[in-house]
Amino acid sequence: MELMFVPVEKPETTNFILGQSHFIKTVEDLHEAIVTTAPQMRFGLAFCEASGPALVRRSGNDPALVELATRNALAVGAGHSFFIFMEGGFPINILNTIKNVPEVCRIFCATANPTQVVLIESAGGRAILGVVDGVSPKGVESEAEELARITFLRRIGYKLGA
Repeated sequence: MELMFVPVEKPETTNFILGQSHFIKTVEDLHEAIVTTAPQMRFGLAFCEASGPALVRRSGNDPALVELATRNALAVGAGHSFFIFMEGGFPINILNTIKNVPEVCRIFCATANPTQVVLIESAGGRAILGVVDGVSPKGVESEAEELARITFLRRIGYKLGA
């Protein structure tokens, strides 16, 4: 067995979701879940089929994001894993819908941070052990940083009030 760290390739501000599913039907169901929940969102998704022809299945409404998802899926190469890359929205807009797709088993991360996928490879294939999402904490927020966080969330409309 070999332990591997595969960096997720993406533009700095692009958000993505990395998850695991269990059936080829995932591609169409994830596509439908996204367009019915956030129709304005541009996205690309790719799913690593784990049996039969073992292809990367893909879909989306933005060819560049579909290609980005496909490249990352091929780089990770873990059976039944999927990537969704998005613009014009955030994971928070679709995450619960994605988690409720019947084939979805787990979500490893939903982020725009620099990310490494931690894999183990055996003769049988690859498995995702987890992710390194962003950097380690550098300290504890001060009162001023807490106020900045609270103000920011209200300014962008994710929390109400003053």
